[in-house]
Amino acid sequence: MTGTNTENTIDALRRIYHSGQAVRVLFVCLGNICRSPAADGIMHDIVKREDEADRWIIDSAGTGGYHVGDLPDRRMRLHARQRGLDLNHRCRQVSESDFDDFDIVIGMDASNISNLRRIAPSPQAEAKIVPMSAFFAPSERYDHVPDPYYEGSEGFELVLNLLQDGCRRLFDTVRTNERQQQQYF
Repeated sequence: MTGTNTENTIDALRRIYHSGQAVRVLFVCLGNICRSPAADGIMHDIVKREDEADRWIIDSAGTGGYHVGDLPDRRMRLHARQRGLDLNHRCRQVSESDFDDFDIVIGMDASNISNLRRIAPSPQAEAKIVPMSAFFAPSERYDHVPDPYYEGSEGFELVLNLLQDGCRRLFDTVRTNERQQQQYF
């Protein structure tokens, strides 16, 4: 179940989408080397396949600046490539200006959400922060996207599975009208 701020943000995304404007989405994790670039790549793939790449602006960033300028983790790139995804994003750190540049800022776990709230320059900016788990299927047992950095192959596969499902649900949720939306939350 999502909270009121999440529901309001999703409603705002719907209004943006149905007005013909581009929907601007920022995915955020800790270092911007595993989860958020994977979500970025998956979302780009979805909008391209749906012939809506011109309707979406998608990026990713990290709350920490540990890997600025680097490519995503080689293991994540390998697992993503096996699914036909190209993760060629260069890592960057989230900034206050991202809250002006994006309509929704999606954090992968509670720590990311907490860090984003600290960075948000205003209550209006903070209202744009939504957990990725808001787009998980109701039956999903995870309430966050776990960090696969210290895990084996299974960890990367789990993250990609969660993100593929969540990004698809994000895309479908934004495109639906309010009545249809109830099936997702």
